[in-house]
Amino acid sequence: MRFGIFIPQGWRFDLVGIDPARHWGVMHDLARSAEEGPWESIWIYDHFHTTPVPSDEATHEAWTLMSALAASTSRVRLGQMCTCVGYRNPAYLAKVASTVDIISGGRVEMGIGAGWYEHEWRAYGYGFPDAPARLRMLREGVEVMHQAWTTGSASLDGEFWKVDGAIVQPQPLQEGGIPMWIAGGGEKVTLKIAAQYASYTNFNGGAESFAHKSEVLRQHCETLGTDFDAITRSSNFATIVGETSADVHRRVDNYEARLSEVIGDAKAAEVVAQYRSIDSNEGIAGTPDEIIEVLRARQALGLGYSIHYFPESAYDRSGVALFEEQVIPALS
Repeated sequence: MRFGIFIPQGWRFDLVGIDPARHWGVMHDLARSAEEGPWESIWIYDHFHTTPVPSDEATHEAWTLMSALAASTSRVRLGQMCTCVGYRNPAYLAKVASTVDIISGGRVEMGIGAGWYEHEWRAYGYGFPDAPARLRMLREGVEVMHQAWTTGSASLDGEFWKVDGAIVQPQPLQEGGIPMWIAGGGEKVTLKIAAQYASYTNFNGGAESFAHKSEVLRQHCETLGTDFDAITRSSNFATIVGETSADVHRRVDNYEARLSEVIGDAKAAEVVAQYRSIDSNEGIAGTPDEIIEVLRARQALGLGYSIHYFPESAYDRSGVALFEEQVIPALS
């Protein structure tokens, strides 16, 4: 199994209480620490407003961070999980990503999805098309980026994107273009797009859901004549790890208390509920041995890449260190 780690950027209220002037320093130090450790990749989110509720707390922009991280690291691969196709013209995005790939020496991953955060869409003037329209927008956007990175230009007279000879030079350093991570588990459209274009998929949920969506992906690959085994399946895990069960509960309680100060007790309890069991659909919390057991079971279902978000990491790196020392060696 391969491992990635999210760098806190404020979206999940994970820089609260830290002076904004220090935010980049915190993110940079965590990225450098990941680079020196066993992680294959570092990740950020593409969001403009905090979740689960919009607020005035900082949320740093993804592709600006991608460029900064590209220039300040040298080994780890760099991804976003995931870029919303509706937030930037895909030809422009292809050019941005190509430039970042050059800066990084060929280390960029392109996570791309249809987007879901309605408040952001409307606040920034993008409207909010219904889900089928957003998925058609995704299909067109992926086609534009594929053209751009394989031919150096893109043209598409689409329903949503109209691109006429957009020149995308320089090309990415990576042969064949930047690897595509198609994010989302929509069975009729998203996984079909993944079967056609993706090097990686990213869908979450419990073990049963993961197995089912994997089979749907396989069926789409068979229909399209693409290689299912060539697509690496990944999932994201919001993760809290402690030396003992008591340590895990203490860390979860501390996280809930910090959230409560900014979003209130009820919302904080709702967010933290995912950490109250060893393996929920969104979160994973436990001792190293417990987490290894959960991930090993998912690995048996075909999970090849595990990306972890640690809500404590801007304040306390001990959980990340414990994961690095005990979990990754057991599964790599």
